[in-house]
Amino acid sequence: MPVPKSDIVASNMRRMPTRGTKPEVALLQALQIRNFRVETDRTDLPGRPDLVLPVRRVAVFVNGCFWHGCPKHFVVPKNNRGWWIEKIDGNRRRDRRKATHLRRLGWLVVTVWEHEDPSRAAQRIQKHSLRRSVKRHS
Repeated sequence: MPVPKSDIVASNMRRMPTRGTKPEVALLQALQIRNFRVETDRTDLPGRPDLVLPVRRVAVFVNGCFWHGCPKHFVVPKNNRGWWIEKIDGNRRRDRRKATHLRRLGWLVVTVWEHEDPSRAAQRIQKHSLRRSVKRHS
């Protein structure tokens, strides 16, 4: 474990929310406006997706740009650089494993980045889930 630069930094990192973040809530509302039934806190699914559309079998992960290594926005911290590179790489590997497991169980997995517009992300989810419905019923 790396040594934090300061007690304030360590305290701030520990307080980061893991569930019910602003991007998750905004996406949840955008999906509900589109009349999707959305569930949260589905501990019975691998990887605990942030949002689940059970009727369509869609699992949604809302990824924070820092913690999941967003290709657009992630910048490796200068302090403890090697540790952070390994940490974020590990998070990315875990994300891929979770998605693979869910796909093998027949779920559509959608990843939304925290910087994405919730309405556009909901539209993308809707498009993919409808396309999936057509394929399943054909």
